[in-house]
Amino acid sequence: MIIVIDGPAGSGKSSTAKEIANRLNIQFLDSGALYRAVTFHWLNSGKSDIRSFIELLPDVKIASKYKNNTFFVSLDGSDITNQLRQHYVAEHVSEIATQPDVRMFVNNYMRNLVVNGTYIADGRDLGTAVFPDAEIKFFMTASIEERARRRFNEIKETDPGVTLKDVEENIRQRDNKDQNRASDPLKKADDAIEIDTTGKTFEEQISEMISIIENKTKLNH
Repeated sequence: MIIVIDGPAGSGKSSTAKEIANRLNIQFLDSGALYRAVTFHWLNSGKSDIRSFIELLPDVKIASKYKNNTFFVSLDGSDITNQLRQHYVAEHVSEIATQPDVRMFVNNYMRNLVVNGTYIADGRDLGTAVFPDAEIKFFMTASIEERARRRFNEIKETDPGVTLKDVEENIRQRDNKDQNRASDPLKKADDAIEIDTTGKTFEEQISEMISIIENKTKLNH
């Protein structure tokens, strides 16, 4: 079974999905981390020609696991988890994630991963393109200012050079690219439940979403 949470950058999808996974004792899948992993790989390749890079994607060995409240990602056997939240990766992820072949690569990985077990995943097009038959679909939103503040607080310790202004501008650019990309643009699925977290505490949004999940499935905490 798969439960999905879609929404724009910085809306709190990952932290929310992780907490729900912990409370319901299910697996967490961070689709954004997978796109950042591919972006990190492209940056480390010297930002080579994208077409040449994509042709070699099938040979890339990507692996992930959720343990101790962290979604770990490895690339060709090397753990790259700590590098994925760096601002320089975030600056380029939309450039790579808009490529249809990259999306196909990541989507196929996720579909194969969730064949067995119960997962909650967060992303931008999970309910519309990747898992259209998901058991429950959420769409999280929040103001740009609140999303930037959350993301800044999340990364400032590992990326001390970044500013709140940098993060807010990056989120505005990400929103524009995500909503206007030709392949699987960001949009709310018709059957998704919208959760606006502006002004809500973390516990309030978690309680609201777990209540919905428990009412619609056999899962409980």
